[in-house]
Amino acid sequence: MKNNFGRISQFNNKGLFQCLLGIILTLITNTTFADLTVDLPNWQLHQMKGNPSLRGAAIVSDSLWVTGSNNSVFVSQNGGKTWLDKSVKSTIKTDFRDIELFDRNTAVVMGVGNGQSSMLYKTTDGGDNWHLLYQNIDEQGFFDSIGFWDKNTGLLLGDPVDGYYVIKKTEDGGKTWRRITKNKLPKMLDKEAAFAASGNTLITGENGKAYITTGGFSASVYISDDYGESWQRQAVPLFQETQTAGGYGLALNHLEQPFVLGGDYEQRPKKYSNMATLINGIWQKVDSGENGLRTAMSCQGNICISTGKTSSDISFNAGNHWQHFSNQKSAEGDKGFYTLTSDNFVFLAASAEGKVGVLSFKR
Repeated sequence: MKNNFGRISQFNNKGLFQCLLGIILTLITNTTFADLTVDLPNWQLHQMKGNPSLRGAAIVSDSLWVTGSNNSVFVSQNGGKTWLDKSVKSTIKTDFRDIELFDRNTAVVMGVGNGQSSMLYKTTDGGDNWHLLYQNIDEQGFFDSIGFWDKNTGLLLGDPVDGYYVIKKTEDGGKTWRRITKNKLPKMLDKEAAFAASGNTLITGENGKAYITTGGFSASVYISDDYGESWQRQAVPLFQETQTAGGYGLALNHLEQPFVLGGDYEQRPKKYSNMATLINGIWQKVDSGENGLRTAMSCQGNICISTGKTSSDISFNAGNHWQHFSNQKSAEGDKGFYTLTSDNFVFLAASAEGKVGVLSFKR
C-alpha cells in the first residue's frame, strides 16, 4: 500500500516531528482512502471445471481450498497457481457450503440440504480420500455452518427444530456431536431465519468466543463466551425489511472486533445498511458505503475486504471505513464473490459458475 505523503527526512525538533506524525495518522484514520491508495493488486481469477456454485473457502499458508455444489472440492497446494479436483465421490449429491481447514492435508467439509443431505466429510490426505464423518438424521434438520477452535473442539449450526436453532458441539474432531440444550438458547423470534450463504453464519474467536448471525425481519447476532455452551441474542442494525434480509456473515478483525454483514439476496445491489460492528458492547452501523448485499469479510492486519456476488469493498483501518473495490475483469453485477477467507496477506474468494479469485498483498 502506498500513500501520497512524502518521506519525512530529518527533524532537529522532536516535538515538531511528533506533531506532524500525529497529523498524518489522523488524516490516514479519517480519510476515505481514495487519495491514499494506488497500485492495488488485481484479483487473479481461476475457473473450476464443471462451473459449480462455490460457497466454501479455506486457506492455510499456500494451501487453498474451495467447495460447492455437486460435492465439489478443489485444492491448490501452491498458492493458487494450479488447482486439482478433489471432489467427494458419493451417490448422495450435496452442496458443500462450508469448510474447516486444519493444515494442508486435513479438512472437514459441510454439505447442506434437507435431512440426510446435510453431512460432514473429512480428509487427512489432502482430499485424495474422504470419509463420512457425520450425517443428519432429523428430517427437519438442515446444516448452515461450522466453526472450530482447534482440531478437536468445534460447533455446528443447523436450522431450527422445535422452536430453537440446532447448535451442536464436538470435542473429538467431529466424530460425535451433542446438541446444546434449549434452556441455554434464546427462543427464536417470529419469522427468524439463518442463511447458509458463505460458511460465515457461525464463527469462532479467541478465549471461547463464538458468534452466530440470523435474519428474516429480525437481524440478530447470538454470542457465546463459553465455547458454545450458552448463548445470548443481540439485535443488530442491518437491513431487515423482508424475509430474505438480515445477517449473512460474520468476521473478526485482528483486534478480535466482531463485524456482522448482510442485506437481502433478492435485492443484491440495493443501497441499505449492510454492516455493523460491536463497540463498547453496542452494535453500531459501519461506514461501509452501503454497496449492496455482503456475505463474507476477512482481514489481514489493517486490510479488510468484504464481498457479495455483485461487488466488493476494502478497508485499510481494520474495517472502520470502506471504499468500493473491484479490480477484476468480470461482467457487471458479477464483480464480487459469495465467500472469502485469508491468511498471510493472501485473500481467497469463490463464487458462482466456478469462479475463484486470489488476491495477494505480499510484496
